[in-house]
Amino acid sequence: MQALTLQLLQQVQANAITIGDVDNLRNLLRHHEHLYYVLNTPTITDYEYDQLYKALELLEQAHPTSITPDSPTQRVASGITKEFATASHLVPMLSLENSYNANDLIEWDRKCKQLSGMAQLEYCVEPKYDGASISLIYENDVLVRATTRGNGVQGDDITINAKQIKSIPLHAKFSTYGLQQAEIRGEVIMTKKNFEDYNLSLQAQGLAQVANPRNTASGSLRIKDPKEVAKRKLDAYLYNLGYKSPDQNSFPNEHNETIGALSQLGFLTSAYSKEVCCFAGIHAVINYIHHYETTRDSLPYEIDGMVVKVNNLLLQDALGMTSHHPRWAIAYKFKARQATTTLLAVEYQVGRTGAVTPVAKLAPVAVGGVIVSSISIHNQEYIQEKDLKIGDTVIIERAGDVIPQIVCSVPSARTGKELDIVFPTHCPICGSPLYKEDNEAVWRCINDKCPALVVGNIIHYVSKDAMDIKSFGEQNVIKFNEQGWLNAITDIYNLPYNLIATLDGYGAKSVEKLQEGIEKSKTQPLHRIIYGLGIRFVGEGTAKILAQKVGHLLELKHYTLEQLQALDDIGPKVASSIVHYFAQEHHIAMLQQLQALGVQLHNTMKATVGTGGLVGSTFLFTGTLTQLKRTQAEAMVEAKGGKLLSGVSSKLNYLVVGDDAGSKLDKAKKLNTVHILSEAEFIDLIKSLE
Repeated sequence: MQALTLQLLQQVQANAITIGDVDNLRNLLRHHEHLYYVLNTPTITDYEYDQLYKALELLEQAHPTSITPDSPTQRVASGITKEFATASHLVPMLSLENSYNANDLIEWDRKCKQLSGMAQLEYCVEPKYDGASISLIYENDVLVRATTRGNGVQGDDITINAKQIKSIPLHAKFSTYGLQQAEIRGEVIMTKKNFEDYNLSLQAQGLAQVANPRNTASGSLRIKDPKEVAKRKLDAYLYNLGYKSPDQNSFPNEHNETIGALSQLGFLTSAYSKEVCCFAGIHAVINYIHHYETTRDSLPYEIDGMVVKVNNLLLQDALGMTSHHPRWAIAYKFKARQATTTLLAVEYQVGRTGAVTPVAKLAPVAVGGVIVSSISIHNQEYIQEKDLKIGDTVIIERAGDVIPQIVCSVPSARTGKELDIVFPTHCPICGSPLYKEDNEAVWRCINDKCPALVVGNIIHYVSKDAMDIKSFGEQNVIKFNEQGWLNAITDIYNLPYNLIATLDGYGAKSVEKLQEGIEKSKTQPLHRIIYGLGIRFVGEGTAKILAQKVGHLLELKHYTLEQLQALDDIGPKVASSIVHYFAQEHHIAMLQQLQALGVQLHNTMKATVGTGGLVGSTFLFTGTLTQLKRTQAEAMVEAKGGKLLSGVSSKLNYLVVGDDAGSKLDKAKKLNTVHILSEAEFIDLIKSLE
């Protein structure tokens, strides 16, 4: 290739490139992209690469019929992606079962040996990249589609953005193995170096810096401007061949050899490139993982654990999978990252329900690739339990490598200059006395006119799950409040659009969209308005129950505690909160004013007369669903005539359990009257009713 490089560079400089050189130029550019972005061993300068690239670009412009989808010039996209279409995976992208200690791995090994009937298995161990999962489909050697993981069955089609990732080849010769179609899986990441460089560029522009490489990589996949994706210099590490066709092919039947083959085809694979670490038996795996955990900080990218896989692909197929995860692979999660720092001060935030939350301000410290300077310390009892003082040396960690928290203080490091943390007796925003119920740990401001409550309630009212007012996010609420235009929910419908148009960043089009969104909200269904009011303890499910029972919202002011508790899924605490809300004259006056402003308070949605197969049945979801979004699953229940509850009680018929289910599952088991379904069983139930 070096001889061809020199030849074509000479032709470029002599202006002697012709259409007959187009294939050589494409192959040469692919070769140098692989050397630069995958192997990190460039053999030409950036300037020389640019000369070759420009020559190809000019040839294709002069001969448009010569352009191919896998040409290096086709990475660059023009225009903005308005929305990402949904695409189905050829094979479901399942989650991995998690383990946290050696005993978990030993138990998983026992199950694998039992299911396979083998006395000992060979395992491969790879880094668990901390980024965003991606699926790539190649047909006839050309990249035709890239998708996010999504719900595991379907994901967003992000092909245009994936083409901006230079380590993803647009052309890979799967045909050399007899494959016409292949779907490979991997993780899109941002290296530590590129993360630092990107934050420096944001800082230079006066823009807010991003928090960590993982979120930056994940968010980049759905950016509407592909040119912005290219600026972030992402990488994609590929770690699995999920699907291949036809069945009869010469692709390897061992996982480590598969990784080697993908590397040969031009993909960026694990740090071992052509050789994945394989071990005979689980104890060798455990020893390797413990050693690797001590060296993770030396890697150029973030990882949050290791993945262990049965090496033989035929044996993987025999072991199969559950509805959630493959039986032949498991993720070992590393212990949470910890660091030591100083607690400098405590500030207090007031939420929309009046809850006062103390926030510890820390001397900035790096924990797992993220600079931490603030951590919520929850409430007064938490401060006492952790024995925290201002000036303390504290140990912090990122739970699950995501959420920072204080593990403990270090009393032995105290000098005597530390100060007790004195929790306020009055609201730090409005000065009103704080109130705490006997059965709660949270102190609250109960002044409805407190600016923090007012702004918080408006933000909740306009939010997606409530009134869903487009183009009216949190920043707009804060800005309009600062201008004095937005001091109550009713002010939303009296905004001075002519003055908004004079603010920086507000063009005629954006103001028009905002106005359209506000007008549209006037006809939202009644349950959204009820939820949007922010009545304490009234979630979306309870709002739907209330909306079904009244013809007009103001009818609720006549409901007694007993009448409310007779409704499905409404207990004493919720009923008391509803009665208290509608007993306040200023709330009634606000609702009457909303109606006068055109907001529809009548129930325009006729109560659904149950005709579906779930009429009379009640459902509750707990844990994390992997194949469906929670809202999708709940909509399926309602479409079949079923009802949703917000808690476990004797009225509950079905509890659908996802990952990491907690106390609701335990409570349902104790009742012994609730049918407990997995997500897959729930989906089967819905399908059986179609």
